Amino acid sequence: MKVSELERMSRSAVSEISALSDAGKLEEYRVRWLGGKGLIRRARAAIKEHQGPERVEFAKGVNRVAEEITEVLARAADRIEDEATARRIAEDWIDPSLPATAPRRGAPHPVRVVELRCVEIMGRLGFEQAEGPEVETSYYNFDALNIPRDHPARDMQDTFWVDEQRLLRTHTTSVQARLLAQAEGRPVKVVVAGRVYRNEAVDATHLAMFHQLDGFWVDQGLTFAHLKGVAVHLARELYGDRRVRFKPKSYPYTEPSVGIDVECGLCHGSGCAACHESGWVTIMGAGMIHRNVLKEFGYDPDTVSGFAFGWGLSRMTTQMYGLAKLRPVYRGDLRLLRALDGRPALCV
Repeated sequence: MKVSELERMSRSAVSEISALSDAGKLEEYRVRWLGGKGLIRRARAAIKEHQGPERVEFAKGVNRVAEEITEVLARAADRIEDEATARRIAEDWIDPSLPATAPRRGAPHPVRVVELRCVEIMGRLGFEQAEGPEVETSYYNFDALNIPRDHPARDMQDTFWVDEQRLLRTHTTSVQARLLAQAEGRPVKVVVAGRVYRNEAVDATHLAMFHQLDGFWVDQGLTFAHLKGVAVHLARELYGDRRVRFKPKSYPYTEPSVGIDVECGLCHGSGCAACHESGWVTIMGAGMIHRNVLKEFGYDPDTVSGFAFGWGLSRMTTQMYGLAKLRPVYRGDLRLLRALDGRPALCV
């Protein structure tokens, strides 16, 4: 191999390398010229074939070509990297003057919507909102509410017990007991919303956790007529002109006690899966507060009376949103929740 031949090949390679825009192709040229079996390595191996001044000139020529190729390859690598960076910047660049993309809007859960609606209605009637602990003592959850020790609700299979004296509250009525204890004989008019827990087998119609809203009013001169007026007003505010009916019930902490049904909004009373073919859905249990409960907290039941009511927010939500079952809503399926967010409740 002659130096002139090597220089001619070098000039051609320099021209081609300068036009490259692909890092892969550039690597092929580097291997061809500077690799372990490349042209420069073979040329240096051929130096020993020359003698005297010719050997010196040949060696200088090989080194000159090697330096030129190395420099050209380095410049080309920098250029290709700069071009790639420029492309990334151009693709990722955001014009700050353009209108921003609106973030996806969140929304309250359907049960929360109904809860807030009920609290707002009761607030207009003078009921104040209160809260209480979800881990409750057996006294406030059972004893103070006239629930005897042999009542089935105290059994392990019906209640989540934390220890011998504490449990996950089975109703928000436990807050009623706490507030009556704090009132020291004064009038109380409160509404309470929150989660409650029952040790039930989870199936198509039952969950171990659900939402409840509890209200009560203790004062002088209250009668069943006041209870009926508040219950009917709430039903009218939520469900419009649907029929409402009262039926006898039995609760340890109220006497007399009633269950309050509303005409099913899905079938309009003709019967469907949502109402178990009855045409009615029970939304509330209520009654006049038992004399023993009033006595427990220092009230004279001969001069002071009161009424209490508990609403099943799950059933109320199904009726307001036209759902046969609420269990799918509790699963957290964002597709369903977004669909309900854009779907007005039937009776709000």
